[in-house]
Amino acid sequence: MQYYNQDTYIYLDGNFVKATDAGIDLFGQSLHYGYGAFEGLRAYSTHHGTRIFKAEEHFARLQRSCDAIDLPYHWNASVLIEKSYALLEVNNLRSAYIRPLVFSGSNMHLTSAKDAHIMIAAWEWGPYLGQNLLRVCTSKIQRPNPKSFRIEAKVSGQYINAILASSDAIKQGFDEALMLGQDGYIAQASSENLFIEKDFKLYTPPLDHVFPGITRQTVMELCKNLNIEVVEKKLTVQDVHEANSAFLCGTAAEIIGIKEVDGITYREDWEHTIGASIQRKYKKLVLEEENYEVII
Repeated sequence: MQYYNQDTYIYLDGNFVKATDAGIDLFGQSLHYGYGAFEGLRAYSTHHGTRIFKAEEHFARLQRSCDAIDLPYHWNASVLIEKSYALLEVNNLRSAYIRPLVFSGSNMHLTSAKDAHIMIAAWEWGPYLGQNLLRVCTSKIQRPNPKSFRIEAKVSGQYINAILASSDAIKQGFDEALMLGQDGYIAQASSENLFIEKDFKLYTPPLDHVFPGITRQTVMELCKNLNIEVVEKKLTVQDVHEANSAFLCGTAAEIIGIKEVDGITYREDWEHTIGASIQRKYKKLVLEEENYEVII
């Protein structure tokens, strides 16, 4: 898809500039070593106007990601949120995906950056994995070892193994990959968190090998409000195969159900699952059709 054209603006270091005029630092660590941090937010067109969902949480996590890799971060979250809304306005967008990126300056050494820049882009983007139930497979590619990398940080270079896992799954005819941690248990999909349903409960892997998704936390908060029990526990491949149903969640993907895993089809009709109920509640939440502000 085309993310920008000659009329598209981005926010770059305090100014709105044409995306075509931004330029690229060919001597930056971000380009050569993947030394950068990013976020993904969604703006929704609601009856209150355009609203960015959980903007404060996303920009707070962006700062934590930069801190985790010793990348300078000197921006104010309130200002960045204000600029994100302004970016939507100059691009005439009401519903959009928003991508902030913090990247380093010129430096060919393997040392911490002394300076950093921020870019924010936005474009129209439907649910990342589409809206149909997914066919997924267990990947041979594992998540990074948490003892060697801060996996709770949303860091550019970390997503190379996600690209490899997702691409391999697509080559095999699947829609997405499930990845194991170093301990051999299911961790998550390439860029989404996983929930499975069994005996009227939801189960999700604990955070030791898992990215702490904001949508994951939102699902757990919705479940608390709906009196749905959520158990965080290590899940085997067999646990996922024997579940009644399953779904993935993330800002880009939102809530999306799984039809089959490794060729094993879930028998329960998706529309009658807990996941489908959460999917409907989540959509009402982001569109502000129901007021969950006291709860979430």
